[in-house]
Amino acid sequence: MDTGTEGDIAALRALVLARFPIFAQLPAARLDALLAQSPLRRVPAGSVLFEPNMPCTGFPLVLEGSVRVSKPAPNGRELVLYRVSPGEGCILSGACLLGQTEYSARGVAESDVMLLGIPSEQFHELILQHEPFRRFVFDMYGARLAEVMEAVEEIAFRRLDQRLAQLLIQRGPVVNATHQNLADELGSVREVVSRLLRGFEERGWVKLERERVTVVDPKSLAAFARG
Repeated sequence: MDTGTEGDIAALRALVLARFPIFAQLPAARLDALLAQSPLRRVPAGSVLFEPNMPCTGFPLVLEGSVRVSKPAPNGRELVLYRVSPGEGCILSGACLLGQTEYSARGVAESDVMLLGIPSEQFHELILQHEPFRRFVFDMYGARLAEVMEAVEEIAFRRLDQRLAQLLIQRGPVVNATHQNLADELGSVREVVSRLLRGFEERGWVKLERERVTVVDPKSLAAFARG
């Protein structure tokens, strides 16, 4: 943790406990020791936190902002696997630490991010000795696995236009994203997504603007997404 005044340290302790109540069950002295050993990082939007084949040195806990974890392909495309929001940890980092492997995906700050990096040694100690933390980590494994299985099912069994419609419904009514962002989210390419969006606009379902899609007929779009 970065050194600072007692007020700064107290504010960080309060923020960590607010985002991760599981640490309230740690003795105060042990929590303070954990915070002292864990680097606090502030990274601007767009920063790459990790890449495939990079070693993993800690377990990041997101305090503010959002991190997008995706699988890049050699042709430049990527498939979004999941996002890490405040109050969550990066489960891929946990898997790398437990399996002693390198990263197999990319992590990018979608917004300005503040995170606390629990070092590998302290991560393993918490897994072994602190049941609430262990349960927190494995609950996240279960939730992320369910998300990935749902994504695989979507890609395998639903048409791209239906998946795009569903994505717009979920993120609407105003989706601030480029066509490339939406393509990355769906594991597709910009040209195909742009063509589908123009088709939606011609039907009167959406309005297209620069880096923005506005859903104007959510009922029809949702019915199309359901097939």
